[in-house]
Amino acid sequence: MATRRIREFLDGNKVGYQVISHSPAYTAQEVAASAHVPGKDLAKVVVVILDGQTALAVIPATHEVDLERLCVAAGAAGVDIAAEREFAHRFEGCKLGTVPPFGNLFGMDTYADSALAKEEYIAFNAGTHTEVIAMKFADWRRLAHPKLAAISFAPNESRRAVCASLTGSSVCPRCEPVNVGCEPGSP
Repeated sequence: MATRRIREFLDGNKVGYQVISHSPAYTAQEVAASAHVPGKDLAKVVVVILDGQTALAVIPATHEVDLERLCVAAGAAGVDIAAEREFAHRFEGCKLGTVPPFGNLFGMDTYADSALAKEEYIAFNAGTHTEVIAMKFADWRRLAHPKLAAISFAPNESRRAVCASLTGSSVCPRCEPVNVGCEPGSP
């Protein structure tokens, strides 16, 4: 049902896409491998709560969402990862863990990591554990209306490097005084 809704939306907007069927997979990395899609092209959707409102954070499957960066990008006072009970009812027809990256179809904002914009294509779960949709990133961006920002990090990226990239300095004025995860060599 979710796949049909997404396909109707894409067809109605005259967008080219490909549906890729794959063996059942449950994590973003498993989906990428099963569907033979590079992890940098597969969008992982994380449902978050920003100042009490449900929103989507769309990041590469190879990354983790950075809640601090997301909070800043959204101009929010608070952000947290949503519990299933807080959002399951909003994604009719979608299996848990297969939310497609179209917050606008579900009445919520979508924030996408700017790393995804570097790729020509984006692939994403289509509401099931056995189907992925692949399409041009430019078409997805036009239809999903995401707010693009640096909202993720690679698991092997140090917190100091993340802070430095945000501030343009080798010393993070935000982290150094309070020493929040910025010790040399810490993640």
